Amino acid sequence: MKIELLRDIGRQLIREIPLLKQKPLMQIALGTGASGDKTFPIDKKAEEIIISKLEASGEPLTIVSEEAGIRDIKGGGRKVLIDPIDGSKNAIAGIPFYCASIAVADGDTIGKIETAYVINLVNGDEFWAEKDKGAFLNNEKISTQKDKEMYLIAYEAQTPGKDIKEIMPLLSKSRKTRCLGATALDLAYLACGSISVFVNPSLSRSFDFGGGWLLVKEAGGIFTDVKGNSIEVAEISLKKNTSLLASGNEELHEEALRLLTQ
Repeated sequence: MKIELLRDIGRQLIREIPLLKQKPLMQIALGTGASGDKTFPIDKKAEEIIISKLEASGEPLTIVSEEAGIRDIKGGGRKVLIDPIDGSKNAIAGIPFYCASIAVADGDTIGKIETAYVINLVNGDEFWAEKDKGAFLNNEKISTQKDKEMYLIAYEAQTPGKDIKEIMPLLSKSRKTRCLGATALDLAYLACGSISVFVNPSLSRSFDFGGGWLLVKEAGGIFTDVKGNSIEVAEISLKKNTSLLASGNEELHEEALRLLTQ
């Protein structure tokens, strides 16, 4: 799948999604999506835009999406992992940090992801990566942090009482910490060197981090679970199946693992 198709989807999202912020019914859930989370109008609209564009492409694809679940287009084919609005709780609360994430895989595991696209739906920043071709932000090639200083650690805490306690040895070594609330966007900014380390000790789903995984890898970063195990064999599905630890470089990652496992 060509990056230009994904960027075309991004252009339509950035035109239409911010308009939903004007609607007072935006914060009323429409129901529950395939992943088990609540679906809001902004989620539904973004997913409709993405899937309709993919259908119009004429490619045989298998959609794996947070809201719609698993759906075949033209009999099915390469997997397309979609998180229509990553950070939807931010979006419905008016907090300006949320994105759309799309990843394409020629297989059934994270390691088979070959194309990734993440768009910040607040400021229009576009991140994309193709396997063995590097990672980009708004047409410029990007790379992860190169030194070993922990300037900023971002994290996700699905169960704060448990998760924060578990990762506190790591957080306490950072100059600054942030829980920003949109995993794909956290990983995108790690790929361009803005974030030193990202950690989520709870289990995540493939569409939550698939696009970010390739961005980080192609930008020169390291990506495992919180015990240092490869996540390339993690199944592409709707299930929560792996914790996440991403770092700008090997030294940062080794120190993060030491702190998490001490």
